[in-house]
Amino acid sequence: MRLGRVGRPHGTAGAFHVDDPTDRLTLLEPGRVVGVGGEPHEIAWRGGTESRPLLRLAGIEDRDRAMDLRGRVLDVPREEFGRLDEGEHLARDLIGCTVTDGERRIGVVRDVLTLPSVDCLDVERLGGGGSEPDGEPLLVPLVGDAVRSLDIEARTVDIDLAFIEPGGE
Repeated sequence: MRLGRVGRPHGTAGAFHVDDPTDRLTLLEPGRVVGVGGEPHEIAWRGGTESRPLLRLAGIEDRDRAMDLRGRVLDVPREEFGRLDEGEHLARDLIGCTVTDGERRIGVVRDVLTLPSVDCLDVERLGGGGSEPDGEPLLVPLVGDAVRSLDIEARTVDIDLAFIEPGGE
């Protein structure tokens, strides 16, 4: 599961900023092994703040090596996340879910965007027949007024399209 992305280097000893960090900072503790672009690396040090953590990985000991990792995803196996709280979902769980407004099929979640004010589902909208993408993206804020229900097991998200697009369809 995604923990963040390697950001710009910090200092000269191989440390870097973590862009879009997880809320579960215990997964970024020294000694833990994380995937970096698919390769395992042990976390040697963590600093910074909760919203802007800094990491240094074992074996990455200069600024150039940290720069080579920039943009790569930091991840761990899903089982490392542990049990999720009621109403809590991982972004990866939502990707690919069918989006409906009641019985009407609207589209498919293609990404979850972390925006400054709220997370949003990036939905690939389906055309009139309900089977082909029509090219018009739909952003659905993850708030109670917009999302009626999420059912990860059924792979569905029921939304209130009238709330999202007043006067629209």
